[in-house]
Amino acid sequence: MRVATWNVNSIRARVGRVVDWLVREDVDVLGMQEIKCKESQFPFEAFQEAGYEVVLHGLNQWNGVAFASRLPMTDVANTFTGMPGFGKPLDDGSLPLEARALGVTVDGVRLWTLYVPNGRELDNPHYTYKLAWLNELATQTEQWLAAHPSQPLALMGDWNIAPLDTDVWDLSAFEGSTHVSAPERAAFAAFEQIGLTDVVRPIVPEGYTYWDYKQLRFPRNEGMRIDFIMGSQPFADLVTDARIERNERKGDAPSDHVPVVVDLDLDSPDDDDDRPMIFG
Repeated sequence: MRVATWNVNSIRARVGRVVDWLVREDVDVLGMQEIKCKESQFPFEAFQEAGYEVVLHGLNQWNGVAFASRLPMTDVANTFTGMPGFGKPLDDGSLPLEARALGVTVDGVRLWTLYVPNGRELDNPHYTYKLAWLNELATQTEQWLAAHPSQPLALMGDWNIAPLDTDVWDLSAFEGSTHVSAPERAAFAAFEQIGLTDVVRPIVPEGYTYWDYKQLRFPRNEGMRIDFIMGSQPFADLVTDARIERNERKGDAPSDHVPVVVDLDLDSPDDDDDRPMIFG
């Protein structure tokens, strides 16, 4: 099974590129971020004509996450327990929950597509929100792993964190900025401490996944590695190959992110047909 993640930066603006890539690269499941539309606005027809079912969570022209899959998707969830909100308080005093997380199960594998809050600036309330969002996700993930230790699980998407100094083109250019701050990196490391690993880096040790549109960042290769597939050990055991699709940053009207892809071998003789299909 070929699984990928891609911050598409507006699916309506890039549906042709995305669907063409899915078909050309024989991708089975794609987790998308920043679809930037509601369900009524999503271009379902193009995906359906290519043989993909779509589930999505989009509330407005911001954020939004989705899955496109050639295989059946079950156990759909568009939030995780304890997920913080952000923005103007609602009538009941709670904060609105943004469209940033979507989970599905495909062939026994639990997948989440995540658009982690950006953080904006270190003194911005969005930064505090980002850290709280990641902390609650880590807490929930630890509970999932404890409840279903044998089920393959992957959290994939735009993490908006560069965990290593080599994940940015020039660390000095980010001094005093988000994405590389110690608290953000600690929040990312927390997922490794509870049992997830970056399943792509062992195969693709170098390479960026994002280049800003401004200042010729892509031609100069001034990028960042902020898109990851973080898998549990049962998921990592299935990975046979991985790649970062750098060429998708080229051409007409590209996203500023590129796809990250892993191949899974689900035909191992050690496969257990009794793997749980849903997290409790």
